[in-house]
Amino acid sequence: MSPIGSPRDTAPADADPGLSAARAHLFNAGSVERFRDVLARGVNRIADRVADADQPFTGVTPDALAPLIAGVDLDRPLGDTDAALDELHDVWLRDAVWFHHPRYLAHLNCPVVIPALLGEAVLSAVNSSVDTWDQSVGATLMERHLIEWTAGRIGLGTTADGVFTSGGTQSNLQAMLLAREEACRRVVGGAATRPARPQVLARLRIITSVAGHFSVQKAAKLLGLGADAVLTVPTDAGRRMRTDDLATTIDRCRRDGLVVMAVVATAGTTDFGTIDPLPEIADICTAAGVWLHVDAAYGCGLLVSPTRRHLLDGIERADSVTVDYHKSFFQPVSSSALLVRDGRVLRHATWHADYLNPVRAVEQGIPNQVDKSIQTTRRFDAGKLWLTLRIMGPDAIGALFDRVVDLAAEAWRLLDTDPRFEVAARPQLSTVVFRHVPPDAGPSLVDDANLHARDALATSGAALVAGTKVDGAHYLKLTLLNPETTIDDIAAVLNLIADHAAWYAQTTATAELTCPVG
Repeated sequence: MSPIGSPRDTAPADADPGLSAARAHLFNAGSVERFRDVLARGVNRIADRVADADQPFTGVTPDALAPLIAGVDLDRPLGDTDAALDELHDVWLRDAVWFHHPRYLAHLNCPVVIPALLGEAVLSAVNSSVDTWDQSVGATLMERHLIEWTAGRIGLGTTADGVFTSGGTQSNLQAMLLAREEACRRVVGGAATRPARPQVLARLRIITSVAGHFSVQKAAKLLGLGADAVLTVPTDAGRRMRTDDLATTIDRCRRDGLVVMAVVATAGTTDFGTIDPLPEIADICTAAGVWLHVDAAYGCGLLVSPTRRHLLDGIERADSVTVDYHKSFFQPVSSSALLVRDGRVLRHATWHADYLNPVRAVEQGIPNQVDKSIQTTRRFDAGKLWLTLRIMGPDAIGALFDRVVDLAAEAWRLLDTDPRFEVAARPQLSTVVFRHVPPDAGPSLVDDANLHARDALATSGAALVAGTKVDGAHYLKLTLLNPETTIDDIAAVLNLIADHAAWYAQTTATAELTCPVG
């Protein structure tokens, strides 16, 4: 029998020139020089664009950009890397929102650290799928080690476990799935006769605060619970969950024959950056025998803070925790995780497929992460965090997060002493909610003036801020996640907002005097 040669020795020549050209684009041992060249061209384009970006946005509108993108014929390739990069510049890069710019102050999008960008390039090229051991090997163990590290930072104990996810919404969904299944198990196990599952689901309730993330309501819907399954309790003057109302709501549910399957506390609300009173909430949940989930998608940066870790005291008593490294660990999207105190509850997400993760794999001790995840194919997003920790270290990440929290405190002091503005709440993290109040303006005009100021600012591209509602009124929001932003940047943006809002209020008032209604 002749020895079997390597694929390179035995592969037949391509009769089809088109196939030969297509194969040249595959990343393999024969195309490494092309790989180096093409990626260098892309990196240089990005580096040049970032270096030239003098404001966070161009102000482009959907109507202006849509025809350009719709006009691209995807069936006719350009056949040239530089031409494709030129086109990419026109349809995306030129008008992209640059989160690294110091006057991007809108949403929870962070600038990213270079070690994580290195990780992104490496993991994309290797293309491991972290669902089974035979697709990822060391990546599986690295993800598990990072889960152990995060659980240790939280203080969940030796039985803790978890899995990386696509983001806070998925983490919250999986946490509610686990809480639902545990609640159903308790209800069925304690019943004299086995109730039908729809009857059990109809009784389940989730309690969170009015400042909690909307993904809790979305999770309830996806999990087949009723529209009234999520009960919201009010917040105090500091925009934190009122624990007296929480206790009252739990008691009322019990009297009504309902089952509280989970309480969702928030460590870093999206609007206010406030942290619910976790120790008191944990006491209430422990006494009531209720699953406690802490949504720390935003506030997880405190886990590595050299000065503010105490703000998360009580999180170690949670049954599950959401963390978003791509919010406050300066990682590229996506890089997130769900942690649980008792790793056994992850079985509720397990489904064994004979072709992928058969039961015998468990018996053989093969570590398949798909056994813990609601995803199957999954990127090795943990690799970015791994390189960040190994190059920078957690203290450096924490120092960056501390910097933006300090900046928010400075911004609050600036706004609180400026008679042009009013502030909704003092920040605990790095968001500041405020609005401009034109002199002698009624509530409706104040709302419209702030909405106009935000839109005008975005149209100019000079800066981006977010908007929200507080007690029914329109407010603006600074979300500070860039350590390079200065208080001078913020002061300049506030002056632009005040100018836009004041112009609108004055113009509207003049128009009403000139053309009175009726």
